[in-house]
Amino acid sequence: RKVLGEVLAEQGQVLEVGSGSGEHAVFFAAAFPAIVWQPTDADLECLASIAAWTAEAGLANLCPPLRLDVRASPWPGVAERSFDAVVSINMIHIAPWEACRGLMAGAARALRSDGVLLLYGPFMIDGRHTAPSNAAFDASLKAMDPRFGVRDVAAVLKEAALSGLALKTQIRMPANNLALVLRPDLAP
Repeated sequence: RKVLGEVLAEQGQVLEVGSGSGEHAVFFAAAFPAIVWQPTDADLECLASIAAWTAEAGLANLCPPLRLDVRASPWPGVAERSFDAVVSINMIHIAPWEACRGLMAGAARALRSDGVLLLYGPFMIDGRHTAPSNAAFDASLKAMDPRFGVRDVAAVLKEAALSGLALKTQIRMPANNLALVLRPDLAP
């Protein structure tokens, strides 16, 4: 919450990509009542869970969930909108690399020129895990699907740059996670 409070505008619109169960969407929409929160997910079971959490919360600033596969271009249901922020929590490591690529391209299209993309989760730095628990988690992800895995910050930033996004800040978070805050790169 603290990091989001520092990077989000006081009001505006946030697109959450890969909202999972919907718990984060409810928590953040309640914490930031002047921000319209749009949860999304590609998985139908997750969408049902998000819809249940959304209905139970009854928050005016929490939109019904949209189905979004980040690999689609343009993103259906959101292509005609622009967002102050795109937030993706614990998504790119439990998906194929094409999802990271799609997230970067789609976020670059969806963000306003002064918007931010916030990524949160475990990352490697310079090809090394930041903790033994992250290495074990990476191994378990790859055992589940060899296309999954903890991503290296440099690879993510390289993909982001291809879509015109640049790192603004990198923040160490609890439980050996990082928050990466990216912005559209407006340099000539």
